[in-house]
Amino acid sequence: MRVASSSSSNGLSVVAKMRRSSSVSLFSVRACHDLPHGPSCIYVGPLHTATQETLEALYSQARDAYYSGEPLILDDMFDRLELKLKWYGSKSVVKYPRCSIRRHSTYADADEDLSMAIALASLWSLFLALGCSACVSPIFYTVSTAYHRAFDSGLSYGSPSSSGLGLLFVVNSIIFMALGFVIGYPVASASVKVLQGLWRNDLAALKGSCPNCGEEVFAFVRTDKANNSPHRADCHVCECLLEFRTEVEQSALRLGRQWVYGRIYLVRRSRRQREP
Repeated sequence: MRVASSSSSNGLSVVAKMRRSSSVSLFSVRACHDLPHGPSCIYVGPLHTATQETLEALYSQARDAYYSGEPLILDDMFDRLELKLKWYGSKSVVKYPRCSIRRHSTYADADEDLSMAIALASLWSLFLALGCSACVSPIFYTVSTAYHRAFDSGLSYGSPSSSGLGLLFVVNSIIFMALGFVIGYPVASASVKVLQGLWRNDLAALKGSCPNCGEEVFAFVRTDKANNSPHRADCHVCECLLEFRTEVEQSALRLGRQWVYGRIYLVRRSRRQREP
């Protein structure tokens, strides 16, 4: 009886140990499966080497996760991602006019308008051609006329009127070339400065939506550091006063050109200014 009881007690202890080990193992497996997993995002690598499609997918995922209360990336990284997509001209980062609770202002995003910049560059290229022709044309005309007169004077050598006409021609040629230089050089010089500013984006064309009526507005804005005052203009539809503020980023992929973007703010006028 003692042997049977001892063997039964040993069997029970073995069964209890097996139950405990099985319960522990089951609990450990469940615990591994029940561990909270953090949100995962798309791997894009460095931003400057990622494609536009990959960045748009990451931006959409990060934006949805932020609104759901589980942000995937830091705010600084999200701003850099949004800025890179703006540089690509992606439509996924286009935002409509909105309000800022902190600054108590209404604003809209502004992007570079290449069509207006090309139109202005074409106009100043025409002025450059006119200025250069005004400088060069008198020189060519004087040289060709002097050649023909020298050929004609060789045929009529020894006539008394050739010396007097030759002196008059020299005086007229000098006056003609000086007048062409005085007129053409300022026009050509001003055209070169404007074209250089358009190429470097020191003078940029910005377009965006009016924060008040939503219509598209544009303006030519100086972006150099010497110009501290923001550019102001009236909306052509609602006639509200708008203020263009620019941001400049250096770009190594645009051959020395700057990348310009900014915002359009609605400027509230006082009562005296509203009265006619």
